[in-house]
Amino acid sequence: MNGSSGVTVLAVLTMAASGQAATLAAANDASAVILTAASTTSPDIIVTGRAADLIGIARSASEGTIAKVDLDDRPIQRVGELLEIIPGFIATQHSGGGKANQYFLRGFNLDHGTDFAVFVDGAPINMRSHGHGQGYLDLNFVIPEFVQQIDFAKGPYHADNGDFATAGAARFQTIDTAPAFAKIEVGTNEFYRLVAGGSTGLGAGELLLGGEARYDNGPFKLPQDLRLFSGLAKWTGPVGAGTLRAGVTAYHVDFRSPEQVPLRAITAGLIDRLGFLDSDLGGETTRIGATLNWTGDGKQPLTVLAYAHYYKFRLTSNFTYFLDDPINGDEFEQQDERLVIGGRVDKQFATDIGVPVDFLIGAEGRYDFIDPVSLARTAVRQVITLVRRDKVYEGSGAIFGEASIQATPKLRVIVGARVDGYTYDVRADLAANSGKSTAGIFSPKAAIAWTPIREAELYGNYGRGFHSNDARGTSINIDPNTGDQASPVDPLVRATGYEGGVRLRPLPGLTLTGAYWWLDIDSELLFIGDGGTTEALGSSKRRGYELSAFYQPAKWLTIDAEYTNSRGRLSDLPDGANYIPGAIETVIAGGIVAKYERASAALRVRHFGSYALIEDDSVRSDPLTVVNASIGYQLGRVLISAELLNALNAHDNEIEYFYASRLAGEPAGGIEDRHIRPIEPRQLRVSATARF
Repeated sequence: MNGSSGVTVLAVLTMAASGQAATLAAANDASAVILTAASTTSPDIIVTGRAADLIGIARSASEGTIAKVDLDDRPIQRVGELLEIIPGFIATQHSGGGKANQYFLRGFNLDHGTDFAVFVDGAPINMRSHGHGQGYLDLNFVIPEFVQQIDFAKGPYHADNGDFATAGAARFQTIDTAPAFAKIEVGTNEFYRLVAGGSTGLGAGELLLGGEARYDNGPFKLPQDLRLFSGLAKWTGPVGAGTLRAGVTAYHVDFRSPEQVPLRAITAGLIDRLGFLDSDLGGETTRIGATLNWTGDGKQPLTVLAYAHYYKFRLTSNFTYFLDDPINGDEFEQQDERLVIGGRVDKQFATDIGVPVDFLIGAEGRYDFIDPVSLARTAVRQVITLVRRDKVYEGSGAIFGEASIQATPKLRVIVGARVDGYTYDVRADLAANSGKSTAGIFSPKAAIAWTPIREAELYGNYGRGFHSNDARGTSINIDPNTGDQASPVDPLVRATGYEGGVRLRPLPGLTLTGAYWWLDIDSELLFIGDGGTTEALGSSKRRGYELSAFYQPAKWLTIDAEYTNSRGRLSDLPDGANYIPGAIETVIAGGIVAKYERASAALRVRHFGSYALIEDDSVRSDPLTVVNASIGYQLGRVLISAELLNALNAHDNEIEYFYASRLAGEPAGGIEDRHIRPIEPRQLRVSATARF
């Protein structure tokens, strides 16, 4: 199978997984596709990336597809920032570069992924019952140059999205084939990166091989000394009456962590703005994964997915210094080692009951063998006290279905539901915290899409979704830190969402979207990996609106802009004292990309405004604004590029928290203070990419 055909089938699979029947054919550019809605008679439209006309295809104003052409032109500092192409999404970092990002979207501080689900080639990436945080979402193993597209959908409106997909979900697709290439990148602060890859024929298909090696010392006074290695191998070819994609990925990173520090340590001159208070922090992660993805031929395909990955994680942190232990300090280590296996099967088919109906039905399952997941108090990375060390066996299964009904030529109605069941087996080192349990949840979905004219579509959405809590929280009876009684938490937390929106195409190449949404979560009970116990935040309500625009006035020029605003409140606290700490409120972002003949240039700005750091809103974060830029020029087979990150050298803070910590010599109860991690200063990175 040639590379263009591989892209075609991959895109068909993506549309099928979203319950949308579509035919796609590759154009000369690997990221240009032809989209044709099966339930309409509109002519084929050749589109590139975000220029796709989703009227008649999408089920909400807040979903979309991002193609490789969009990703390649985007200057980024870290892999997680690929998700920032989703309007309103923010990916920051409060620790070393080898750790999962801190994510924000729709009034959520998502922590490391609790309410946003991500899949790579169909395999779920969020980690249940993780040693550091529920839903831990580490995308550092992804190599940006090998990402073909990202499909995203906000809210709990899609039946094929389950655990963690409350604020939304994203599905990464890797490329099937690529011409041989090598990229060398060098940057300030001892940043070095090598990426290489290419594909060749193997049997009846194509074998893609690729890899990345990176070293990054970073600008902080504590050298990050990050060493990262990532690789992939993927075979794509015909098997039976369909196409098989078999992939293997391998990843390892070790690093030191310049973490957030109390603001008072900087203002008092104890440390530099880029300084540190504990030199022993850092960690390592290893991930080896495999996926088998088979898609049947035809417009109503059967898809079968199987995946497995081995994962090992160790992280040393210290957020409070000498608050809990004035002698040895508050340093602690978290470990997580697991094997994850799972799979999914779904089938599309169509019928006519007087009106055309497209069906999607499917089932999926997953099992995590976690041994161990642990928390220990340490000093100089040496274990002093083991807080808890557990084995967790967590399984889940689900069935889901959707029907997309073309009720009239201008009206589509989508109804769906999923049923999820979970089993938990926690074997704690403290017998009182061991236990087995089961849980289940039913999640109905519904949407309408009305197209009064070809240039406009209106949407209404409803859906229930959920995120799971850490399995250890379902069986806890004794707080491992204090020995006090503790109460188990509900294993599955329901979320109910609504959305109304509009998508407009008033001019060729111009897409405008707007949405108003609200999302209620029954309980924000979360397992706190840093303490080995649970924290109750109660139920919550979030509201917000989003506006975005994308314009391609010429083939060589694209412009985009977005504004999102959210309001999050805890339901069980009185007004004025019910702010959700860390709930992002305002995001403004935009950019321009110009590509003319051999030259290219891009400029992007992102701003996220102040947000509450504590429930009474008396302490708020400072806003952050950052500008990134890039230029490139093609010299024969070599592309010379340069990126200027934080081009205006902003001195804002990338993340802020408010809590008590204690430095040496301070009162025993510590001092409540803002804890910040400054944004990294201006960085220049230059690269040369040769294609063979």
